[in-house]
Parts: sequence; C-alpha cells; structure tokens
Amino acid sequence: MPNLGDELHHSGWNACSSCYGDSSASWRFLVLPALVSGRIYAVDTQKDPRAPTFHKAVEPADITGKTGLAYPHTAHCLASGDIMVSCLGDKDGKAEGNGFLLLDPDFNVKGRWEKPGHSPLFGYDYWYQPRHKTMISTSWGAPAAFTLGFNLQHVSDGLYGRHLHVYSWPEGELKQTIDLGPDGLLPLEIRFLHDPTKDTGFVGCALSSNMVRFFKTSDGSWSHEVAMSVEPVKVQNWILPEMPGLITNFLISLDGRFLYFVNWLHGDIRQYNIVDPTSPVLVGQVWVGGLFQKGSPVVAENEDGTTYQVDVPQVKGHRLIGAPQMIQLSLDGKRLYVTNSLFSKWDKQFYPEVVEKGSHMLQINVNTEKGGLSINPNFYVDFGAEPDGPCLAHEMRYPGGDCTSDIWI
Repeated sequence: MPNLGDELHHSGWNACSSCYGDSSASWRFLVLPALVSGRIYAVDTQKDPRAPTFHKAVEPADITGKTGLAYPHTAHCLASGDIMVSCLGDKDGKAEGNGFLLLDPDFNVKGRWEKPGHSPLFGYDYWYQPRHKTMISTSWGAPAAFTLGFNLQHVSDGLYGRHLHVYSWPEGELKQTIDLGPDGLLPLEIRFLHDPTKDTGFVGCALSSNMVRFFKTSDGSWSHEVAMSVEPVKVQNWILPEMPGLITNFLISLDGRFLYFVNWLHGDIRQYNIVDPTSPVLVGQVWVGGLFQKGSPVVAENEDGTTYQVDVPQVKGHRLIGAPQMIQLSLDGKRLYVTNSLFSKWDKQFYPEVVEKGSHMLQINVNTEKGGLSINPNFYVDFGAEPDGPCLAHEMRYPGGDCTSDIWI
C-alpha cells in the first residue's frame, strides 16, 4: 500500500454469492480496511491475478467527515452491489462512535447502514442471514484501549464487549442486544451456518475461550448457549497463574460439517464435527506454536504439580514461532491455511519474536471423512524473507470466494 501504519486487518470482496442476480458482478476488487489509519483500499486482482494493482483509497477524512466513523474492520458485499464495513469507533477511539459504513460499487462513501440511534456500544465482526431477515454483530472493544495492547484492567473498566447485537436485515434496526455474560467476554468472529435456511450460528469469545452457539427461539427472538469450551491452563513464568486459550478466529466448512478454531495463546487448532450443532464433537487437534511449547520459558502445570510443555515440530527447518491466528479453508475442505499475526500491538506484547522475525503461513491437511488434522511438512511461506520485511501475515482470501467472505442468500 502507498502508506505506512495502516494495519490491514480483515478484508472482503466487492462481490460475492449475494450478487448472484447480477451477471456483471465478479470477485475483482479486494477490499482492505485499515484498522488503525482508517483508510479503506480497493485492490484490482482481475487484470493480473499474480500482480494485483492499487485501484483506489477511501481516505479517513472522507469517511469520518460524512459518517463520523473510524477504525474500519469487516467488509462484506451486499446483493445491491454496495459494500458494508463495520467500524469500531470514532476518530478519537471511543467505542460509542462505532457503526456500519456503506460504500457504493465505485467505493464512494454513501453513509451509515444502521438507522440513526441504532448503533451498538461496541463493534467488530458481523454476518447477515437474509432468509431470516437478520444481521448479528459482535463487540471487541474500544479502539482507545486495544490499540495500546491488551490490559486486563480495561476489561474490568468496561472498555471491552460481551454482547451480540441483532438487527433487522436489510432495514438496519437494532432489535435485540444479547448479553453473553462472563462466558462471552470479547466476542470476535461470528458465522451463521452457510445454509441460508438455518437460523443458528456460532461466535468465538476470545477471553472466555468459549464457542457460543446462537439460535432463533419459537417467539422469534434470539438466544445462546456455550457449545465448546477451552479450559484455562495452569502455568508458571507467565503474567497470570492461568492462561486462557484465547479463541481469536474460527470458520465453518462450506458443507457445514466441521468447525475449526484457534487458541492463540495455547497454540493449537481444533476441529469439531457440528453435523448436530447442538452437540459438537472434537475430532481433530494439532499444535503449531503457543506460549508453552518446548523451549519456551513458560511451562504448563498439571493438577498434581508436575509440569509439561507441548512438542511443536519444525517445518522445512523452521521453528514455529508465535501461534495460530487467522485460518482459511480450501473450498473442498481438505486444506486449512494458517497465519500467526493477530494485531501488531498484541503481537509485540505476547509474541515479540514474530514481530522481529516475521510471520509464516502453514498448511494443515484435513481428514474430511472421520476428522483429523496434520501439518503439511512441505509447505512453509516465510514472511520474514519479504524484500521490505519482516512482515506480519494476517487474513487470507480466495479469489473466487471462501468460507469466511461468502454469504449465501
């Protein structure tokens, strides 16, 4: 990009399966919201897929001047051809100023999506399910807090979220706010099941290390329950006596059979069978990093007081630093890709070696019959070796749509 310090976080496409009725729509422009600077870039990937070109930048002054929004995060295309981007606060980093930005197909600022007075307290990710006339968004925290690094006191101070916000779709009226309570601290990624007829989905709650299932009830309102939990691990030589898993990302396979999530502090990736979403079953797990891997000063402690560390293999001669963060699944469900940068300030705090040496991308082989995960020993992309590196690698996109950008209608 032509600027430094943008912090490209999550991305989307200018078109997706929602645009099936428009024969001219194509996955041409990659939409890159810059979480820290407030810019939104459009990159043309169609002219030469191997050499994408800069197309346009929507400048923060234009966004804030017309909408008051800043800290753009998640971009999704709409059936209308417009692009919607969740924004996490105002230009001063206050969470109260967050909401949803609308761009037209030429990346001009149209305004806000939600109705006036219907903005949530916190924002982050969102997913819409048109057949149920519903959009649900999540709540990370105030930009003024998370851009400084993670401080547990900020949670107690009310600077981080624990709510889901249920909107009417496409009208933008806030219908219900769901308090997830202590089981749902820092709800980040959210996904409905890909089947557009389904009225259920999941949200990953980072600090509580729970996967929460949400669903529609008989009276038309929405409820929730904890579906999967990661127990904290007793540790020595760390900032706290117990370490949460910190579920920072997850996805659902396109066939709806499996759910995958990462534990950014513990260092493992998990695979669950969710054919029955009310009763997920753990069927695969692989360790690709983490804070208590062998060689780390941090050790995990069993209940009897004995200690242990996790054995993490090298890949093509590289020690796996950091931990799994963003994941993306091939359309056939057989290859799971993983990178290891969350957010630069948090990387520096928990995994400074990743900032110093750069990120990597791994490929995980998936058993799609019975379940099971294994590292591909022949696949390693080194972002520390980039000409202007070391670089921090975050989200991955498939040119033809993927498990986390496409919404089916």
